[in-house]
Parts: sequence; structure tokens; C-alpha cells
Amino acid sequence: MAEHNWIKLILTPFSWVYGLVTLLRNFLYDKEILSTEKAPQFTISVGNLTVGGTGKTPVVEYLTKLLSKKYRVAILSRGYGRKTKGLVFATTSSQASDIGDEPLQYFSKFGKKIVVAVCEKRITGAIAIQERHPDRDMLLLDDAFQHRGIHRQINILLNDFNRPFYKDLPFPAGRLRETRSGANRADIIIVTKTPENLPEVKKNEIRKSIGRYSKKSVPVFFTTIRYSAPVAYDNSPIVLKNVIVVAGIANPLPFTAYLRSQYHVIDEIIFADHHYYTIADLEHLIKYIKNDTFVVTTEKDMVKLKPLTALSGVADRFAYLPMEMDFGTDSEAFDQWILKNTPLTFP
Repeated sequence: MAEHNWIKLILTPFSWVYGLVTLLRNFLYDKEILSTEKAPQFTISVGNLTVGGTGKTPVVEYLTKLLSKKYRVAILSRGYGRKTKGLVFATTSSQASDIGDEPLQYFSKFGKKIVVAVCEKRITGAIAIQERHPDRDMLLLDDAFQHRGIHRQINILLNDFNRPFYKDLPFPAGRLRETRSGANRADIIIVTKTPENLPEVKKNEIRKSIGRYSKKSVPVFFTTIRYSAPVAYDNSPIVLKNVIVVAGIANPLPFTAYLRSQYHVIDEIIFADHHYYTIADLEHLIKYIKNDTFVVTTEKDMVKLKPLTALSGVADRFAYLPMEMDFGTDSEAFDQWILKNTPLTFP
């Protein structure tokens, strides 16, 4: 711990420099010296101030389910980790290497109900979606809080309960992509990965800490992670007892902790976030599987591993754990806020 503190102390001046650069960039956008373009669709951005997983994917999925009742939804992402460049639309033949694992998960889950595209320059992607799918009137931007080149009508900021932005520093001493003052751009803030039954007094403390950096009128909602029953890769009925846990996500601790609480975990194999699985990886995973043991992964890992397991004929030995965002008692208030702040027609 002492060594970690010394490293953080040494890196802090570099964080000040990095923070000043982000402040300058935001100032140029605020003064309209750097331009922001409006997309053809009503646009909602989901993002964070922190590097790493804060729960953007389940929030985007929640919004997709909610807004699909009222709008024709498209999701636009940068497609982090993909091996392609430029604009790419998701199709039934898309792989994670084409569009990224999270966009592939969206497309796999919602299929033809939505349009999924990836593009480094979001305004280019938004215009392309309008040209190819002119019926799309709602655009969800995945991980675009710092991508200020595209205007958004609603800016949603996520704050990880376990790694709150108001206690962090900019890179490299901390994990912030910009200074804490960036929270002032948020129209709504969601505290993710909140423990169940968190006392209201603690929630108020968090609201107060967030309020030091956000606009006064910004609503703050709390969510927990909710895991569903395990699903076999080949969709066959499954009962788990002994499991090998496999995850390639930014923060696997909640996932592994939940599996340990429910099943007999024989082994935990953790890969880097956005890891691309190979046949060699698959052979390693199934090497020690017995008849009563399953490999259990996250849904994001499943969309990358499933084609390999099918090709190797071992899909029946793999399962994944669907995860969704649970707003609990905040559910009705959050839904009402979103629907109230989206128009009946756009533009």
C-alpha cells in the first residue's frame, strides 16, 4: 500500500497536466471554438468519467428496451478493440473483430429490432445511419461522454459505486479521463453497482458528493446488478454445480463473487478486457472439464466464444450468466424522467 501511495504521489503532477489539457479542450467546446454538430436523430449519450467498466452496456440495453416501445432505436459505438476502421454496420455475419464485442452483444440480443453501427467519428456514423435507415429516430451513443463533436439532447453519466469519480484523479495517477468538473455536463447521473438495500442516508451522502461537481438540478439514480438464471450456449436446459469461471471484462470481481456465492467454483480464469478468444484459449478452457463441470462466462465473452465452441462441438459444456441493470425503487422515476424528456416526434 505504501509503495502504491508513492507511485501515485510521483504521478500526480502528470495528472495535473493531463487535467489541464482536458479542461482546455472542454473550454474550447463550451465557447464553440471547437464545433459540435447535431445528429439527424434524437440523441442520448451514455458514458463516464472513469476508464474501465462502469456498467455502460447494461444501461444501454435498459434504454433500448424502454425506448423501443416508443421509438425506432439505433445504437452507435466506437467499436473499441475491433480490427476494422471507419463505419461498419452490424449484420448477422458480424464478429467481434468487425464491430467490437459490446456492439455485437447489442445486435445479438436485439437483432433486427434495432440498428447497430460503429464509427470513430460519431457524427459521421449518425449521418450514415440516417441515410441508410431514415426511419431511425432515436440514437443511443455508447461511451461518448468525452466525444463532444456530436450534440446530444440527453447526456447520461455513470458513476461506479466502488470507484466514485469524486474520489479519483485524472490519468495517470488516477483513472479519470478528464477532471471531476466534467460531471457538470451531465443531465442525469446513475450510480451503478450499488449494494442492495443501501441505506437512504448513504445515498444522500453520495448525492451530496456528486453535487459538488454536477449541476444542482441533476437527478441521481441508483442501480444494482441483477443476474438471471444461467443459459447454455446451445440453449439446452442447464443445471450448474461445479463451474470454471471465465471473464474478459474490465472489472470481473462482482461476476466472480456472485458465482462463488451460488456454485462450487473450481477455477477462475481472467483475461484482459475485450480479449479476443482463440482456438488455443478454448483448448485450454476445456482441458480439465469433467462431466459435471461447466465453463461459465459473461454475456460479453459469450458472443466471442460461442462460434468457437460450436465449431469445436463443445457448446453444451459452456454457459453464460445474463446480467441486467436493476433500478429497484428508482425504476418508475427513472423511466418517467427519460420518457418525459424525449419528444413524441423528432426533429
